[in-house]
Order: sequence, then structure tokens, then C-alpha cells
Amino acid sequence: MKRIAAMTTMCADVFSDGTVRPGGEALNFAAAASSFEDVDVVLIGALGDDGYGHTIISSVKDKPIDLSGVHIVKGGRTASQKTYLTDKGDRYFRSDSWDGGVHDSYRLTEGDMELAAGADIVFITYSSPNFDDVLDLRRKGSFKLAVDFDVQRDFTGFEDILPYVDFFFISGEKRLLTQFRQWSVNYDGLFNITLAELGSVTYKKGKEYRVNAVQVDRVVDTTGCGDSYHAAFVCDYALNGDVMSAMKSGSRAAAVTIGRLGGF
Repeated sequence: MKRIAAMTTMCADVFSDGTVRPGGEALNFAAAASSFEDVDVVLIGALGDDGYGHTIISSVKDKPIDLSGVHIVKGGRTASQKTYLTDKGDRYFRSDSWDGGVHDSYRLTEGDMELAAGADIVFITYSSPNFDDVLDLRRKGSFKLAVDFDVQRDFTGFEDILPYVDFFFISGEKRLLTQFRQWSVNYDGLFNITLAELGSVTYKKGKEYRVNAVQVDRVVDTTGCGDSYHAAFVCDYALNGDVMSAMKSGSRAAAVTIGRLGGF
């Protein structure tokens, strides 16, 4: 049994027609990971005691997810994200889309740190306010660290981060491949780049692995497809230790998510 901690972004995705779906990288990741046998998932983060917060809790209460690390902040406002879709189902945001609520102000408790330290793998986004604390914990601990760098493009100072990242995930472009291949030579982690309809690429010790995207009949909404990919990749690799198997598992999970509204 592998124990995975998903931290810390949980929010309500509010679509332009008023539809609300539970989301956020950690929540989407945990939901996808919970479908794997022999994987135990704990979710860590903060929600407000408002309607969005209750909706999020209700959405996962029947899933095999440990919610002991989810803190309900009395009087707090759950983070929300105004989400827009193109005619092709591609998700996009506007400058005023994000309302961070309690997510942006929450600081990890000792209990949170113990939950993370006790996991085999910890997943977190680079943009999380809690990233530095988790990175420090990784420097001292024995768990493996999976990080979603999303659309990060400024890699200044990453030499201090990369030795401690075991799964490097990014929504990338082909021009970045050379850089990531070189990183894989210099550092021990797996460097995975998703390229939308072009599939995905992973580098390990300088070796390149490529997998095509799974074709879908109709793209409904791209929200959460990357999170599903990351969760399936991490779980499959943790259980099987095979890069190609992990990538194919990730592609299949993303294809399911992209065919429905919301992250899971």
C-alpha cells in the first residue's frame, strides 16, 4: 500500500453559466488517485464553512480519501475560480478569476506536517503558499515529492529545488524539451511535460519516453485533465515503477476527465 498526500489547493470552479464544480489541483488529484487500489490518499488543506466548502466535502465523502487533514475555517471563505471555456472546451481564466479565500492565508499545522512526512509521496503545486514549507520538509524527510509547475516559465533559482523534486510536472511546449532532458541528466527526478493533443514526454536519466494523447470523441472541458494525468502517473509509477505504463495511465485518466464538465 502506498500513501499519498495531496496538498493544498481546493476550490470551487465557477463556470460562466453559473455552474459550480468542486476543483483545485489537490482535490482533483486526490479524487483521481483514490480510484487506484493499493493507494491510500490523504487530502490536506483548508476550506471555509460556506456553501462552496460544504459542496467540496460532499463531493468526496463517498470516496476513499482520508479527510483528516482538511480544515474547516469558521467564518472563512472557500477559494473559488471563475472558469471560462472556449467553443472547443479549452479552459481559460481572466485577471479577476481567482479568489483565494482561506487557501491563500492558510499555514500548515504540525499535524499537517506529520501527515505529509508520513506519506510515501506528497503532491503539491509550485504556486501553493505552502510550497516552501513542504520543500523544507522534503529536504529533511524520506518521502518523494511530486510538484505541478503548471505554466511556470521562469526557472531562476531552480537549482535549489530540483534535487528534491522526484516528479516534475509541467504543462509545456516543445521548446522546453531540451532543457528538461538536461535536467534529467543532472538530477534524479522524472521530468514530465504534457503537450495537450501532442501527448506527453518524460525524461529519466537523459532517456526520452513519449506517449500519444488518447483521442476523445468530444472535448467538453479541459479543467482538471492535467491533475488526473498527474495522479494516474504518480500512482501507476509508485505501484509499478515503469515510466511508459505511468504515462499511458495518465493519458487515459486525462481523456476521461476531458469528456465531462469539472475536474472530476
